[in-house]
Amino acid sequence: MTNTARATLRPVLADRLVPGSTSIPKVVTDAALVLAGVAFVALLAQVEIPLWPVPITGQTLAVMLVGATLGARRGALSLTAYMVIGLLGAPIYAGHSVGSLAIPSFGFVIGFIPAAALIGWLSERSWDRHVVLSALGFLGASLIPFAVGLPYLAMSLAQLHLPHTFADVLAAGFTPFIVGGIVKWAIAAGALPLAWRASRALDSRRGR
Repeated sequence: MTNTARATLRPVLADRLVPGSTSIPKVVTDAALVLAGVAFVALLAQVEIPLWPVPITGQTLAVMLVGATLGARRGALSLTAYMVIGLLGAPIYAGHSVGSLAIPSFGFVIGFIPAAALIGWLSERSWDRHVVLSALGFLGASLIPFAVGLPYLAMSLAQLHLPHTFADVLAAGFTPFIVGGIVKWAIAAGALPLAWRASRALDSRRGR
């Protein structure tokens, strides 16, 4: 990355809340933040309304917040780690389940990675500090898991010899999530600008 490109990037919220330390290597701090992101997504995955084949959970909200807070690279790493740890047998998916490529909803887990990367990339360019840009950024990122998850769901339903027309897939993996998705999008889009405002107010009180 050139110096000009670096200059266009600004610290994301994690860099503001967890400033670097000369006594702790940056790679250690980054690893801790990545694992904290995994834990946060795993926690909100348990906020669940059980449905089959795709449950309604708080995962998407967690993914958006993790990506925006950590930035593109660490956000994508955090969601990649979440996917891999679940596949290795840790019960961190919805309903304390473990990961499996055979799960019809697994495509959404894959889609979490580029979703976190996108909102992190936008946050590095200060989109998360402004309400309108934040709303646009989170809306775009929140659609990415569906772009990956719905085709994966269609293939999974076909392999299970279940109805898998376009209408069937939308009914199973998109329509039930519209209202909840709007709520989660609004929460995420509003939370980051408020967090930045609170951070600036705190810095002002400290005389920074």
